[in-house]
Amino acid sequence: MSRTAVLEPAPTTAPQQREAMETVIVPRARDIGAFEVRRSLPSSQRQMVGPFIFFDQMGPAVLSDGQGLDVRPHPHIGLATVTYLYDGCIHHRDSLGHSVEILPGAVNWMVAGKGITHSERTPQERRKSGERIFGIQTWVALPKTVEETEPRFEHVDVDQLPFLEGEGKEVRVILGSLYGETAPVQTFSETFYVDAVLKTGARLSLPGDYEERGVYVAQGAVELAGQRYEAGRMLILRPGSAATVTALGPSRLMLLGGEPMDGPRYIWWNFVASSREKMEAAKRDWAKGDWETGRFQLPPDDDEEFIPLPES
Repeated sequence: MSRTAVLEPAPTTAPQQREAMETVIVPRARDIGAFEVRRSLPSSQRQMVGPFIFFDQMGPAVLSDGQGLDVRPHPHIGLATVTYLYDGCIHHRDSLGHSVEILPGAVNWMVAGKGITHSERTPQERRKSGERIFGIQTWVALPKTVEETEPRFEHVDVDQLPFLEGEGKEVRVILGSLYGETAPVQTFSETFYVDAVLKTGARLSLPGDYEERGVYVAQGAVELAGQRYEAGRMLILRPGSAATVTALGPSRLMLLGGEPMDGPRYIWWNFVASSREKMEAAKRDWAKGDWETGRFQLPPDDDEEFIPLPES
């Protein structure tokens, strides 16, 4: 972990700031029982930002007695996932045998590659009244050269991630590189993913190092290019533009993006692929239910149920 001052943003003129914005995505909200989920990616305006092809906000919510997250074992291909929590705890189990509790600030990087199965549940001891759940789940599409790589899982504790602070800002690099720091997680394309906490009035520059950049307002409100944006907005920036956000109150942002992917992706259910053939093959393999010798197995300690292949 490093603790270094985040440099105050360089001055930018009003015309430059006005040209920074490309579009604003308003997430689609849906209730999954215990709490609400808001999905920003993919959307009708944008499928990906850099390699990020899926972006969900979970909560914030307070769970009632006995309630919790119960996502049964399900498959993935062609992507890597990271669930980043602000509050709460999720028990991750996968078909490689990993069993890890995801805690706030830690990175749990699951590379699906040619195929992996996992489940996500609230630990039994945390199913009590007053348990909070709040976080972001993202999928990162893999380049064609590695989309069928062997699956793997990597856990990085919060105190191992680069951390910068100064001028009312606290910035943690989760994936990739930004602000001169690089997270200790193996990624497969030029990317960045950053958690930024800002005090009222703090200003944070968004370097134009990457062609595709997004800012998600998770909490609070910010000003960018003379406009106010409340929590629950994904701001997509123009390539190469100068941009600075100003916190209009205590705020939390997720910065994400990278270089454009090497072509479009098909996305269906939990699968991401560069071709329809790869997608259809994954559907057939999951539908077979060959947990012993097939492509997909179930987590060793969570193998009594699974999510069936959707009918459409």
